[in-house]
Amino acid sequence: LTTFNGPVHSFTVDRGTEFSGLVSLESQYGIKTYYCHAYTPAERGSNENRNRVLRRFIPKGQAIEELSDHKLIQINWYLNSRPLKCFNWHTPIEIFLP
Repeated sequence: LTTFNGPVHSFTVDRGTEFSGLVSLESQYGIKTYYCHAYTPAERGSNENRNRVLRRFIPKGQAIEELSDHKLIQINWYLNSRPLKCFNWHTPIEIFLP
């Protein structure tokens, strides 16, 4: 959060244990945390969309460790340089880098 350039109002996450610590963000920083219902991908639309695009490069079941660093950088660049409707057709790079 210290490197993010802008206000953070909420987090929407699934029910994985990796997100259990986010409850403290609400009490500590006033950031509301929303947990999606199990097996409802529609509640995480942007996330599911990005996963679908990622699957073009990394099929489900393929170990990410099998990919070279160069390939991962290419995938990262592709994902972060695509204009997104949720960013008013700006790219994530344009939004998050000053």
